[in-house]
Amino acid sequence: MNDVNKSLSHRVSMIILGAFLGLLAIIACFPFVYMLLLSFTNSTSLRFSLSDVHLDFVNYKDVFEKTKFIFPLKNSVIVAFFTCLINALFCSMAAYGLEKKRFAGSKGVFALYMATLAVPGQVTMIPVFLMMRDMNLMNTYFALICPSVDAFGVFLIKQFMSSVPDELIEAGQIDGAGEIYTFTKIVIPLIKPALVSLTVFTFISAWNGFLWPLVICSDSKMQTLPVALSLLKGKFDTNYGLVMAGSTLTFIFPFLLYAFLQKQFVEGIALSGVKG
Repeated sequence: MNDVNKSLSHRVSMIILGAFLGLLAIIACFPFVYMLLLSFTNSTSLRFSLSDVHLDFVNYKDVFEKTKFIFPLKNSVIVAFFTCLINALFCSMAAYGLEKKRFAGSKGVFALYMATLAVPGQVTMIPVFLMMRDMNLMNTYFALICPSVDAFGVFLIKQFMSSVPDELIEAGQIDGAGEIYTFTKIVIPLIKPALVSLTVFTFISAWNGFLWPLVICSDSKMQTLPVALSLLKGKFDTNYGLVMAGSTLTFIFPFLLYAFLQKQFVEGIALSGVKG
Protein backbone atom coordinates (compact mmCIF):
# COMPACT_ATOMS: atom_id res chain seq x y z
CA MET A 1 0.00 0.00 0.00
CA ASN A 2 2.84 2.36 0.85
CA ASP A 3 4.50 1.62 -2.50
CA VAL A 4 1.25 2.47 -4.32
CA ASN A 5 0.92 5.75 -2.43
CA LYS A 6 4.54 6.65 -3.15
CA SER A 7 4.07 5.86 -6.85
CA LEU A 8 0.88 7.93 -7.02
CA SER A 9 2.51 10.80 -5.14
CA HIS A 10 5.49 10.67 -7.52
CA ARG A 11 3.21 10.79 -10.57
CA VAL A 12 1.24 13.72 -9.20
CA SER A 13 4.42 15.65 -8.39
CA MET A 14 5.79 14.96 -11.88
CA ILE A 15 2.53 16.16 -13.47
CA ILE A 16 2.62 19.35 -11.41
CA LEU A 17 6.29 19.89 -12.24
CA GLY A 18 5.63 19.27 -15.95
CA ALA A 19 2.71 21.71 -15.95
CA PHE A 20 4.82 24.34 -14.19
CA LEU A 21 7.73 23.92 -16.61
CA GLY A 22 5.31 24.01 -19.54
CA LEU A 23 3.87 27.29 -18.26
CA LEU A 24 7.36 28.75 -17.92
CA ALA A 25 8.17 27.63 -21.48
CA ILE A 26 5.03 29.33 -22.82
CA ILE A 27 5.86 32.55 -20.96
CA ALA A 28 9.45 32.45 -22.27
CA CYS A 29 8.38 31.79 -25.88
CA PHE A 30 5.52 34.32 -25.96
CA PRO A 31 7.67 37.41 -26.81
CA PHE A 32 9.24 35.58 -29.75
CA VAL A 33 5.89 34.36 -31.06
CA TYR A 34 4.50 37.88 -30.66
CA MET A 35 7.50 39.29 -32.57
CA LEU A 36 7.05 36.75 -35.36
CA LEU A 37 3.31 37.41 -35.74
CA LEU A 38 3.76 41.18 -35.66
CA SER A 39 6.36 40.89 -38.44
CA PHE A 40 3.55 39.75 -40.78
CA THR A 41 1.46 42.88 -40.21
CA ASN A 42 1.66 46.53 -41.26
CA SER A 43 0.74 47.77 -37.81
CA THR A 44 1.95 51.21 -36.72
CA SER A 45 1.48 50.25 -33.07
CA LEU A 46 2.50 47.32 -30.92
CA ARG A 47 -1.12 46.21 -30.65
CA PHE A 48 -2.64 44.03 -33.36
CA SER A 49 -5.25 41.34 -33.90
CA LEU A 50 -4.85 37.99 -35.62
CA SER A 51 -6.92 39.33 -38.53
CA ASP A 52 -4.05 41.76 -39.26
CA VAL A 53 -1.61 38.88 -39.80
CA HIS A 54 -0.89 38.09 -43.46
CA LEU A 55 1.70 35.43 -44.32
CA ASP A 56 2.99 37.27 -47.38
CA PHE A 57 6.60 38.03 -46.27
CA VAL A 58 6.27 41.58 -47.63
CA ASN A 59 8.03 43.10 -44.63
CA TYR A 60 10.93 40.67 -44.96
CA LYS A 61 11.27 41.59 -48.61
CA ASP A 62 11.12 45.31 -47.80
CA VAL A 63 13.79 44.90 -45.11
CA PHE A 64 16.32 43.88 -47.76
CA GLU A 65 15.09 45.97 -50.69
CA LYS A 66 14.20 49.30 -49.05
CA THR A 67 16.59 49.43 -46.11
CA LYS A 68 19.62 47.63 -47.64
CA PHE A 69 19.70 45.25 -44.68
CA ILE A 70 22.16 43.03 -46.52
CA PHE A 71 25.10 45.32 -45.62
CA PRO A 72 24.49 45.27 -41.83
CA LEU A 73 23.87 41.52 -42.06
CA LYS A 74 27.19 40.99 -43.83
CA ASN A 75 29.00 43.23 -41.33
CA SER A 76 27.51 41.44 -38.32
CA VAL A 77 28.45 38.02 -39.74
CA ILE A 78 32.04 39.13 -40.39
CA VAL A 79 32.43 40.82 -37.00
CA ALA A 80 30.88 37.93 -35.07
CA PHE A 81 32.90 35.27 -36.95
CA PHE A 82 36.31 36.90 -36.53
CA THR A 83 35.57 37.96 -32.96
CA CYS A 84 34.80 34.34 -32.08
CA LEU A 85 37.89 33.10 -33.92
CA ILE A 86 40.30 35.61 -32.39
CA ASN A 87 38.81 35.30 -28.91
CA ALA A 88 39.01 31.49 -28.96
CA LEU A 89 42.60 31.54 -30.25
CA PHE A 90 44.08 34.12 -27.90
CA CYS A 91 42.09 33.09 -24.82
CA SER A 92 43.01 29.43 -25.23
CA MET A 93 46.70 30.26 -25.65
CA ALA A 94 46.67 32.57 -22.62
CA ALA A 95 44.82 30.00 -20.52
CA TYR A 96 47.28 27.28 -21.58
CA GLY A 97 50.25 29.41 -20.60
CA LEU A 98 48.77 30.44 -17.25
CA GLU A 99 47.55 26.97 -16.27
CA LYS A 100 50.09 24.55 -17.77
CA LYS A 101 53.21 26.67 -18.21
CA ARG A 102 53.32 28.37 -14.85
CA PHE A 103 56.07 30.90 -14.29
CA ALA A 104 57.12 33.25 -11.52
CA GLY A 105 54.31 35.74 -10.98
CA SER A 106 51.76 33.87 -13.13
CA LYS A 107 49.15 34.01 -10.35
CA GLY A 108 49.63 37.76 -10.07
CA VAL A 109 49.31 38.18 -13.84
CA PHE A 110 46.12 36.15 -13.83
CA ALA A 111 44.70 38.14 -10.88
CA LEU A 112 45.53 41.42 -12.64
CA TYR A 113 43.98 40.11 -15.84
CA MET A 114 40.80 39.12 -14.01
CA ALA A 115 40.63 42.53 -12.36
CA THR A 116 39.90 44.03 -15.78
CA LEU A 117 36.51 42.29 -15.69
CA ALA A 118 35.50 44.66 -12.89
CA VAL A 119 35.99 47.67 -15.18
CA PRO A 120 32.78 48.55 -17.09
CA GLY A 121 33.11 48.76 -20.84
CA GLN A 122 31.70 52.29 -20.79
CA VAL A 123 34.75 53.44 -18.79
CA THR A 124 37.25 52.29 -21.42
CA MET A 125 35.08 53.20 -24.41
CA ILE A 126 36.28 56.80 -24.73
CA PRO A 127 40.03 55.98 -24.46
CA VAL A 128 39.66 53.15 -26.98
CA PHE A 129 37.67 55.43 -29.28
CA LEU A 130 40.42 58.08 -29.14
CA MET A 131 43.06 55.44 -29.88
CA MET A 132 41.13 54.17 -32.89
CA ARG A 133 40.57 57.71 -34.14
CA ASP A 134 44.24 58.65 -33.82
CA MET A 135 45.25 55.49 -35.70
CA ASN A 136 42.67 56.22 -38.45
CA LEU A 137 40.88 52.94 -37.75
CA MET A 138 37.34 54.28 -37.46
CA ASN A 139 34.80 52.63 -39.78
CA THR A 140 36.92 49.47 -40.04
CA TYR A 141 36.34 45.86 -39.08
CA PHE A 142 39.43 45.98 -36.87
CA ALA A 143 37.85 48.69 -34.71
CA LEU A 144 34.67 46.64 -34.40
CA ILE A 145 36.43 43.38 -33.55
CA CYS A 146 39.43 44.32 -31.40
CA PRO A 147 37.65 45.63 -28.24
CA SER A 148 35.51 42.47 -28.05
CA VAL A 149 38.39 40.34 -26.78
CA ASP A 150 38.32 40.30 -22.97
CA ALA A 151 39.45 38.33 -19.91
CA PHE A 152 36.30 36.27 -19.48
CA GLY A 153 37.38 33.78 -22.12
CA VAL A 154 40.72 33.23 -20.37
CA PHE A 155 38.93 32.58 -17.08
CA LEU A 156 36.45 30.18 -18.67
CA ILE A 157 39.04 28.11 -20.53
CA LYS A 158 41.56 28.16 -17.66
CA GLN A 159 38.94 26.68 -15.34
CA PHE A 160 38.28 23.89 -17.83
CA MET A 161 41.95 23.36 -18.64
CA SER A 162 42.77 22.59 -15.01
CA SER A 163 41.02 19.24 -15.56
CA VAL A 164 43.38 18.32 -18.43
CA PRO A 165 45.93 15.80 -17.04
CA ASP A 166 49.49 17.07 -17.04
CA GLU A 167 50.60 13.50 -17.81
CA LEU A 168 49.14 13.72 -21.32
CA ILE A 169 51.13 16.85 -22.08
CA GLU A 170 54.29 15.37 -20.59
CA ALA A 171 53.81 12.15 -22.57
CA GLY A 172 53.56 14.14 -25.78
CA GLN A 173 56.70 16.08 -24.96
CA ILE A 174 58.57 12.85 -24.16
CA ASP A 175 57.59 11.54 -27.61
CA GLY A 176 59.15 14.65 -29.15
CA ALA A 177 56.08 16.81 -29.65
CA GLY A 178 56.79 20.54 -29.78
CA GLU A 179 54.73 23.21 -28.04
CA ILE A 180 52.64 24.00 -31.11
CA TYR A 181 51.88 20.33 -31.78
CA THR A 182 51.08 19.71 -28.10
CA PHE A 183 48.75 22.69 -27.99
CA THR A 184 46.92 22.03 -31.27
CA LYS A 185 46.77 18.21 -31.24
CA ILE A 186 46.50 17.39 -27.53
CA VAL A 187 45.17 20.37 -25.60
CA ILE A 188 42.68 21.86 -28.09
CA PRO A 189 40.69 18.61 -28.62
CA LEU A 190 40.41 18.16 -24.85
CA ILE A 191 39.08 21.68 -24.22
CA LYS A 192 36.63 21.65 -27.14
CA PRO A 193 33.50 21.94 -24.91
CA ALA A 194 34.93 25.07 -23.26
CA LEU A 195 35.77 26.55 -26.66
CA VAL A 196 32.20 25.91 -27.83
CA SER A 197 30.82 27.64 -24.73
CA LEU A 198 33.13 30.60 -25.26
CA THR A 199 32.13 30.77 -28.93
CA VAL A 200 28.43 30.94 -28.05
CA PHE A 201 29.02 33.66 -25.43
CA THR A 202 31.26 35.64 -27.77
CA PHE A 203 28.97 35.31 -30.78
CA ILE A 204 25.91 36.53 -28.88
CA SER A 205 27.87 39.44 -27.38
CA ALA A 206 29.36 40.49 -30.74
CA TRP A 207 26.09 39.94 -32.63
CA ASN A 208 23.99 42.01 -30.20
CA GLY A 209 26.57 44.75 -29.62
CA PHE A 210 25.01 48.17 -30.15
CA LEU A 211 26.78 51.01 -28.35
CA TRP A 212 30.34 50.42 -29.59
CA PRO A 213 29.37 49.94 -33.29
CA LEU A 214 27.20 53.05 -33.01
CA VAL A 215 30.13 55.09 -31.67
CA ILE A 216 32.97 53.80 -33.85
CA CYS A 217 31.19 53.57 -37.23
CA SER A 218 29.70 56.66 -38.83
CA ASP A 219 29.66 55.11 -42.31
CA SER A 220 26.27 53.52 -43.04
CA LYS A 221 27.99 50.72 -44.97
CA MET A 222 29.78 49.62 -41.78
CA GLN A 223 26.69 49.46 -39.57
CA THR A 224 25.89 46.22 -37.79
CA LEU A 225 22.41 44.72 -37.43
CA PRO A 226 21.47 46.23 -34.03
CA VAL A 227 22.40 49.73 -35.25
CA ALA A 228 20.54 49.28 -38.54
CA LEU A 229 17.56 47.88 -36.66
CA SER A 230 17.36 51.00 -34.51
CA LEU A 231 17.15 53.12 -37.66
CA LEU A 232 14.04 51.32 -38.90
CA LYS A 233 11.98 53.34 -36.44
CA GLY A 234 10.43 56.30 -38.24
CA LYS A 235 10.57 59.90 -37.07
CA PHE A 236 6.79 60.39 -36.97
CA ASP A 237 5.29 56.93 -37.31
CA THR A 238 6.79 53.45 -37.29
CA ASN A 239 5.89 50.34 -39.24
CA TYR A 240 6.37 47.87 -36.41
CA GLY A 241 5.81 45.00 -38.81
CA LEU A 242 8.98 46.07 -40.64
CA VAL A 243 10.86 46.54 -37.36
CA MET A 244 9.81 43.09 -36.12
CA ALA A 245 10.79 41.51 -39.43
CA GLY A 246 14.28 42.95 -38.95
CA SER A 247 14.27 41.78 -35.32
CA THR A 248 13.30 38.26 -36.39
CA LEU A 249 16.13 38.12 -38.91
CA THR A 250 18.53 39.37 -36.25
CA PHE A 251 17.33 36.73 -33.80
CA ILE A 252 17.60 33.74 -36.15
CA PHE A 253 21.41 33.43 -36.29
CA PRO A 254 22.17 33.27 -32.52
CA PHE A 255 19.19 30.95 -32.07
CA LEU A 256 20.44 28.52 -34.72
CA LEU A 257 23.98 28.64 -33.32
CA TYR A 258 22.80 27.82 -29.81
CA ALA A 259 20.42 25.10 -31.05
CA PHE A 260 23.23 23.48 -33.04
CA LEU A 261 25.83 23.67 -30.22
CA GLN A 262 23.50 23.27 -27.24
CA LYS A 263 24.89 19.95 -26.02
CA GLN A 264 28.54 21.05 -26.16
CA PHE A 265 27.65 24.42 -24.67
CA VAL A 266 25.97 22.90 -21.61
CA GLU A 267 28.84 20.43 -21.20
CA GLY A 268 31.43 23.20 -21.34
CA ILE A 269 29.59 25.32 -18.77
CA ALA A 270 29.09 22.37 -16.43
CA LEU A 271 32.71 21.20 -16.55
CA SER A 272 34.25 24.68 -16.31
CA GLY A 273 32.30 25.46 -13.14
CA VAL A 274 30.86 28.76 -14.45
CA LYS A 275 27.45 29.52 -12.94
CA GLY A 276 24.97 32.21 -13.81
